[in-house]
Amino acid sequence: CFFFAKDIYNILVIPYQHAAGPEAKLIYTAPQEFFFTQIKVAMFAAFFLSCPVIFTQIYAFVAPGLFKNERDAFRPYLFATPIFFAMGALLVFFVVMPNLLHFFMGMQQANEPGRAQIELLPRVSEYLSLIMTLIFAFGLTFQLPVILTLLGRVGIIDSAFLKKHRRYAIVLVFVIAAVLTPPDVFSQLALAVPGLLLYEASIISVGMIEKKRAAEQAAKDAGSERHDTR
Repeated sequence: CFFFAKDIYNILVIPYQHAAGPEAKLIYTAPQEFFFTQIKVAMFAAFFLSCPVIFTQIYAFVAPGLFKNERDAFRPYLFATPIFFAMGALLVFFVVMPNLLHFFMGMQQANEPGRAQIELLPRVSEYLSLIMTLIFAFGLTFQLPVILTLLGRVGIIDSAFLKKHRRYAIVLVFVIAAVLTPPDVFSQLALAVPGLLLYEASIISVGMIEKKRAAEQAAKDAGSERHDTR
């Protein structure tokens, strides 16, 4: 990944280029800054590429201690986790970052009488830190339906529990959005609104699992009754 670090960084800079136009420019203020930025980019990309291996190893570690129904419940979420994380990352790349940068660039001011020129020249390391923070924040938030559905599948929570604690979830989502995103309304709402929608989707998903489980149990009971009658 370090070999392709500059190319990967150039991809991450596309939202800034889209917002700033053809004269988009980033700077570094220390001789070693861009080198260490490339190392961070390489580690960032390596983490994404190694996720399937990491999740497979986690499953291989915990699977022997699980019942068969728990293993069957756990396995599909190994594939769902990176997909939902990628959905959060794509939302950051195509929606959040361009609008966020337009907001910050709107604070620039031209060199006019009585006014100093204020121009945005992001440092390469600070830009990487911003977009990485947002990608991780949105990627982890998008794991909400995966985690809650898995807990519902193994019977730890149910849809009634999620509905009862909805108000606490709303507060928690907005607190997380306020902590993990920059202090502007757009980025906070961009994280909070999908988080609330994903929570509602989790309630629906857990409810579907409960209905399926009830139907299977009813069919099983009916089969047992027929067997007893015979």
